Amino acid sequence: MTELRLEGVSKRYGSGEGTAALRDVDLTVRDGELFTLVGPSGCGKTTTLRTIAGFEEPTAGTVSFDGEPMTAVPPEERDVGVVFQSYGLFPHMTVAENVGYGLRFRDPPNGTSVDERIAELLELVDLEGMGDRDPDQLSGGQQQRVALARALAPAPDLLLLDEPMSALDARLRESLRRQLTRIQSTLGLTTVYVTHDQDEALAISDRLAVMNDGQIEQVATPRELYHEPATRFVAEFVGDNNVFDGTVRTRVEDGARYRVDVDGTTFELAGVPAGVDRVSFCVRPAALSRTVERNEISVAVETSEFRGESVHVYGRWQERPIVLRLEDASEDELTVGFEPEDAHIVDAW
Repeated sequence: MTELRLEGVSKRYGSGEGTAALRDVDLTVRDGELFTLVGPSGCGKTTTLRTIAGFEEPTAGTVSFDGEPMTAVPPEERDVGVVFQSYGLFPHMTVAENVGYGLRFRDPPNGTSVDERIAELLELVDLEGMGDRDPDQLSGGQQQRVALARALAPAPDLLLLDEPMSALDARLRESLRRQLTRIQSTLGLTTVYVTHDQDEALAISDRLAVMNDGQIEQVATPRELYHEPATRFVAEFVGDNNVFDGTVRTRVEDGARYRVDVDGTTFELAGVPAGVDRVSFCVRPAALSRTVERNEISVAVETSEFRGESVHVYGRWQERPIVLRLEDASEDELTVGFEPEDAHIVDAW
């Protein structure tokens, strides 16, 4: 197992100032952690992964494994397993031969034979008895598990996965990510996972980093990230959210809350820093309720989606888009409110 650290890592393409893909990235992935990089397309998450693997050389900064700098170490000597979005299986080889490919260049761990290691890994990824099949005889999910087993065969110190499930349908993705978390937990292998899917990132990660424009916006646990976004970008990117900008007016009599004006409507908020004039705050859809009679707003309903246990309502309040998550909704206009403690301040100045 390995602790991974990036210190001041930047990557530019082109001559002169060039195009900045990464900007002064500092990041520590703990020993045995399943860590996810999430963000929109072009934010730098895949470049970060490729830099860790050694496929890209940083323009500045260092990448280290357990304190050992990797700058001069070529990819094949970094003891890293990589699984890409495209399975990359060799069509002329059987499943077993694909899994054992990396063992041509490195002995299996713990003194096991090549055949024993292949059998062990096929069992780990629930593909027992399929070693003699050709890759084109397998489903997409099975092929991805073969790719994972191949990456694990030499017992790497670090596992890197780049959008490994994006080509699969939703139900298969959910099943495969549960298998992945089980395997990662069983092996205790330090793992960095790249995805643009926020739900996937929240579901599988011990911790995750939200990236934007080549920089890290926030590193946190899934629960912290969802309930306590550090920036407006994180609040708007991770899950549905309602973000407001307001002017701080007065402190409420008990001193624990402040009155904040948003386009002529006054809200009472908790957690407002002292001495600021303006704040941006967010309220998650589930916190806006028809049973709360504080901080009320009237939402003009535009459309709604039945999601089984809840209805997602999309509407507007004073021309601002609003998202609600309710048990049921059929009205054209809804009055909802939220508790002061359910608002989270994402910026103040």
